[in-house]
Amino acid sequence: MRVRPHSLSSRNSSVQKYWSHWLPPAKAEAFDSCARQLENFYRMFSIALNEALELRRTGNSGQSCRAVFLMPALCARLARPVEGVLRTLGDHAKHFGIIPNTAPLEAANFRGAREQRTARINDLLSHLLLTQRSQFLHKIDSLEEMVLSIHKDFSEIACDLGSGASAEPSADWRALDDAHFDLNTCLREAIVLLKSFMVVLPDDQVGVFQKSVNEHIHAPYEAVPTRRRRMALIERE
Repeated sequence: MRVRPHSLSSRNSSVQKYWSHWLPPAKAEAFDSCARQLENFYRMFSIALNEALELRRTGNSGQSCRAVFLMPALCARLARPVEGVLRTLGDHAKHFGIIPNTAPLEAANFRGAREQRTARINDLLSHLLLTQRSQFLHKIDSLEEMVLSIHKDFSEIACDLGSGASAEPSADWRALDDAHFDLNTCLREAIVLLKSFMVVLPDDQVGVFQKSVNEHIHAPYEAVPTRRRRMALIERE
């Protein structure tokens, strides 16, 4: 598994400790299975986009447009499972009160202006929210919002490029590359959160949690995502 160094923030040594923590067989199998499936979805998406970018770079504009027209489906194939894993983490944490330590998002790890803004807000609120529970749930919510927004924007831009409706092709191709980078960052953050969560998850809840994760990963997905309502910044304790 490839996890970017920046996903393991040096500002929170406890998160790094969670990442290196040994997992018993049942937890390790659950984590590895989920991470492996997410990596496979990412690999398909990344390879296809890189091929489309390479076709454009070498002057094969027609082929690159045909290739990028297929990209929204592959983006959804990655974004929906990542969003599902995040949702499962949040729902299980709320229901059972299981909360790992978490490090705030860092704006420098994102390219998009909206994503950088969301990360800065999360970083700021991490110093204002009083409980570990609120910090964890807000980070989950921020990442989920990012994934949904990136997926939606990527799909719209790719369709414009593929159909020839793009008014600024060069800018739109750069936007696709930036969206790919930021969606990958969200994936890495989700995997780190998943590992941290597995460390503190009681052994008798592993089966239920894994079943819920698998249901979200394999659930049918829509072509264009719908945005969920933002959670309250500070929930009542």
